[in-house]
Amino acid sequence: MKVLFIGGSGLISTAVSKLAIKNNVDLYLLNRGNHNDSLPSEVKFIKGDINNVKQIREAIKDYQFDVVVDWIAYNVDQVERDYSLFKGKTKQYIFISSASAYIKPIPTYPITEKTPLGNKYWEYSENKKRCEEYLMSVNSKDFNVTIIRPSHTYNDQKIIAAIKSWGHPYTLIDRILKGKKIIVPGNGKSLWTLTYNEDFAEAFVEVLGNKKTYGESYHITSDFVYTWDHIHNLLYKALDVRPNIVHIPSDFIIKHAPELEGELFGDKDWSLIFDNDKIKQIAPDYKAKTKYEDTVKTAVNRLLTNRDLQTVDEEFNQLMDHIINEYERNN
Repeated sequence: MKVLFIGGSGLISTAVSKLAIKNNVDLYLLNRGNHNDSLPSEVKFIKGDINNVKQIREAIKDYQFDVVVDWIAYNVDQVERDYSLFKGKTKQYIFISSASAYIKPIPTYPITEKTPLGNKYWEYSENKKRCEEYLMSVNSKDFNVTIIRPSHTYNDQKIIAAIKSWGHPYTLIDRILKGKKIIVPGNGKSLWTLTYNEDFAEAFVEVLGNKKTYGESYHITSDFVYTWDHIHNLLYKALDVRPNIVHIPSDFIIKHAPELEGELFGDKDWSLIFDNDKIKQIAPDYKAKTKYEDTVKTAVNRLLTNRDLQTVDEEFNQLMDHIINEYERNN
């Protein structure tokens, strides 16, 4: 089976790439070649910028694929571009959407693929929904579409927190080691599902070239569910530090940091519990094995032992301190 990944070197897609190679998939990656060092030597590369349509059309003119997977499409223009490039060149097109696209507030639990889409709080999620709608409108026997919705997926290099500096993850470690308070939105009791990237890959590879998945949508998550307090306490435990958490309502946080509205009201403020029965019909042996407590120590040690990663986002620190001071002053 000949498969093309657009992107393919990210946190989730790298794990899928490695497993696909183990499963003897003839795997090609189309990207700019900047982050391919961790990929298997068997992967073949087509170097180019997917946004340069003329360049890519020339680069793929002699190729046919059984499957094309776009890991990095975020808006309708990009999936329209893919349709124009790959219609007639692939039997199956897989779009990586997001479980954050499910409607908020969530009407019933557990979340299934029949749960409506629509996230008024987060443009990222709304764009994923619009992409899905467009792709299903062009789904046909000549361009078979499959939608995959990951939820919070991680690897053994990632620490997890409700609020953190995305570009400088060590900032949170630094705060903890200095005895500063860490914000957990709400009361810390909402439930959050975490999925290890290699577990995700086990289910995902069963979708590749599978005719039963044509025209269908699936989320791929684990059955490991945590409270946000538990997630943060695991981080404190890995650092051997007593927890120092302050619970602050999300609306108060957003008042002082409006850029967090999508991430909180559109995602982390809600309990996310998923029914994985649909993907298990395609991957009957799928069962997530790795828990966050199995990896958090490795992720922490990576940050503690690599000085190049020990950058601190002082702007983030000032914002967190300001929110905490304002909340405690008024409550």
